[in-house]
Amino acid sequence: MGRRPLGINHPKLTNHVVDFNQLTSIPGLDHVDDVFIALGTTIKASGSQKAFKAVDFEAVVAVAGVAKRLGATKLGVVSTMGADADSTVFYNRVKGETEKALSQMGYSALVIARPSLLTGDRGALAQAARPAEKLGMLAMALFRPVIPVNYRAIGADKVANALLHGVHAQRHGIRVILSGEMLSIRLT
Repeated sequence: MGRRPLGINHPKLTNHVVDFNQLTSIPGLDHVDDVFIALGTTIKASGSQKAFKAVDFEAVVAVAGVAKRLGATKLGVVSTMGADADSTVFYNRVKGETEKALSQMGYSALVIARPSLLTGDRGALAQAARPAEKLGMLAMALFRPVIPVNYRAIGADKVANALLHGVHAQRHGIRVILSGEMLSIRLT
């Protein structure tokens, strides 16, 4: 599911374009086994804190709720390093509130990926370049040996792989996977 067409075709892929503000069902689906949510934006891209929260909290919780009603028992979600419902930092607080809401939904297993700075092709996602991010990536490359592993930049493919492995391995309860652990899981 996404807000816009993916622009790729594959026999095993069905792209459901939905309005997350009006999400009450998933057209064409009557059952879901596991659900993976990698939905998010930035305050700058969304235009306001309210719009950011509509995506990173309300839409994420809505997707998880619909999937739960369709039978999903395991949930994997991409959050952020520093997520904390009591944080004074708005971004981290919303991510923490989202994690808290998801943990109260009754999934048998919840796996939360908390990556550090994500690397990848922003253009492929129709996102504007982030100059500060480029500077951060340069600093991380130069100082990699002294940067603690949980703070190192990580590719979206590594996050997805770790989340997939985590959800399939987790039988019950909540598990948080940090960047350092994600970096150590081999890609499959």
